[in-house]
Amino acid sequence: MTTSFAELGLNEQILAGVDALGFSVPTPVQAGAIPEVLAGRDVVASAQTGTGKTAAFALPTLQRIAGKSGRGPHALVVTPTRELAAQIDDVVKVVCQKTGQRAVIVMGGAKFDKQISALEKGCDLLVATPGRLLDLMEHNHVSLAGVEVLVLDEADRMLDMGFWPSVRRIMHALPEQHQTLLFSATIPPSIKSTIDAMLHEPAVVEISRVGETADTVEEHLCPVTQAQKSELLRALLDTGGASGQRPERVLVFCRTKHRVDDVSAMLKNAQVKVDVMHADRPQQARARALERFREGKVQVLVATDVMSRGIDVADVDAVVNFDVPMDPEDYVHRIGRTGRAGATGHAYTFVAPDEISPLREIEYFTKKLIPVWDLPGFSYDAGRIVPQEGRSTKKPSRTMFSGSRARGRGISGGRYGRHY
Repeated sequence: MTTSFAELGLNEQILAGVDALGFSVPTPVQAGAIPEVLAGRDVVASAQTGTGKTAAFALPTLQRIAGKSGRGPHALVVTPTRELAAQIDDVVKVVCQKTGQRAVIVMGGAKFDKQISALEKGCDLLVATPGRLLDLMEHNHVSLAGVEVLVLDEADRMLDMGFWPSVRRIMHALPEQHQTLLFSATIPPSIKSTIDAMLHEPAVVEISRVGETADTVEEHLCPVTQAQKSELLRALLDTGGASGQRPERVLVFCRTKHRVDDVSAMLKNAQVKVDVMHADRPQQARARALERFREGKVQVLVATDVMSRGIDVADVDAVVNFDVPMDPEDYVHRIGRTGRAGATGHAYTFVAPDEISPLREIEYFTKKLIPVWDLPGFSYDAGRIVPQEGRSTKKPSRTMFSGSRARGRGISGGRYGRHY
């Protein structure tokens, strides 16, 4: 059993970077992936959010390209969002201070001229979002002819966000012989045929099954009417919820940008220190919001699912799903923002009567029931629907609970029956 990074084959300079990052024992995905990357193999790695995937590809990649000459880049990391790019860049730059290598980040929302200037100085590793990288390539500001290692980070999210055509264009600009590393929280069937075409006999490192949630997250299902969601959120913040202690950092996820703004305004009126993250906000404002949240200057950060994988903050006490996510995988990623590095976190999912269908999809996807939890002392409206403990996790019917058909389907007196 691997107990140290030194046993994985990392050299002294990279190990100095590991120390600078504050890592002591490799996580399972790091232990599984690092030796395979160092051996030069293509790798497909899937693991839960918050399990150290960034270091799993960054550390061996920097070692693989050490000592390469030329302007570069010699390694390229492509990731779907600006927040994820910044997160990767933070890790890489710490290690580069120990190895003497140079990393550059290019992404939308940042000044074009500064990124061009940085590229002209040359770099060993380039971290990029697809759109900005293609812009720079089309204007001949960057060449990928020297790339030996390609990393596709959060591959499932790139597929969801429609980036695969851009990824293919980027790959066509790479040398025919290069190593490809594909890292993702999940490997859905929709991406497997693409993997077969892009990677050569890859080593597969699969730490978690699809739909698995972290053991360190205590999940709570909170039945409530839509009209009472705001009131319940304020009460949860005041009382501390299931932990009994007022949370210092809470992430609240909403389905739409307008919903994020509405919830933020409500919390501000309640004198809660809050900030927001969604795609309509400028990159600088999003980065500032994340930094304020990380530093504890705001108690609550309200965000959309687009932002869920770019929020890497230690010590998040709780995640609140103000709206039930429509995509079950988004549920797993949302609640994966808490309970990290072995700490216990709490995830609360507010479910209104019109959100039964996506809730059933989540419980089918994760193969487990989310325990019902009521906030002590809170006066709930009679119109809410409370799931029974013995409900099924079998694949839900698409037509169940649509319109008037909900009547007579096991719902009575504000509770689901055995049909769910």
